[in-house]
Amino acid sequence: MIAIIDYDAGNIKSVEKALIHLGQEATVTRDAETIQNADGVILPGVGAFGDAMGKLRAYGLVDVIRRYVDSGRPFLGICLGLQLLFEGSEESPGVEGLRILRGQILRIPQEKGLKVPHIGWNNLRYPRRGRLFEEIGGEDAQNGSYVYFVHSYYLQAAEEEIVTATAEYGVTIHASVEKGNVFACQFHPEKSSETGMGILRNFCRVCGLED
Repeated sequence: MIAIIDYDAGNIKSVEKALIHLGQEATVTRDAETIQNADGVILPGVGAFGDAMGKLRAYGLVDVIRRYVDSGRPFLGICLGLQLLFEGSEESPGVEGLRILRGQILRIPQEKGLKVPHIGWNNLRYPRRGRLFEEIGGEDAQNGSYVYFVHSYYLQAAEEEIVTATAEYGVTIHASVEKGNVFACQFHPEKSSETGMGILRNFCRVCGLED
């Protein structure tokens, strides 16, 4: 079973539907015991960094998430869920993130011809192809795949060796990371057609679940 953490953020139901489409049992929950007993956990969401951290604290989920990650079982952050795993965000100065991974969330700079927020399909490149991208985007480790983004802020990871996918949008966006049992995507795999379904399928396989 995969637990999807419910902290009143947007876009949670679409992740649930995608997992069900893959034949997986998915539970949207904020119950600590249910989360701790899951084969894998997903932290999705869209919204503001500071509001989201406030909700995670209000629901007692910060320690629940850290305990689950410490257990060594697979954990996936999606969009806002990726950002919350890091130290802080320019969107909410002074608000501390989960600090599970090192790095900062920065605002996408305004540039002529580029709209912020960054909404739509963009091409990935794989500096270090991680487990989420096995059999995704062809044989060439640099070959890209198109995925769907909706965001105004982007990750600058402190440890470049954890970056498994990047995208270009005025700056180089660290679009996906993997460190041990922790995975995260800035883009929305649940909205990224067959490529996204393949990424979620790979996460399920990391969890020991077959479709």
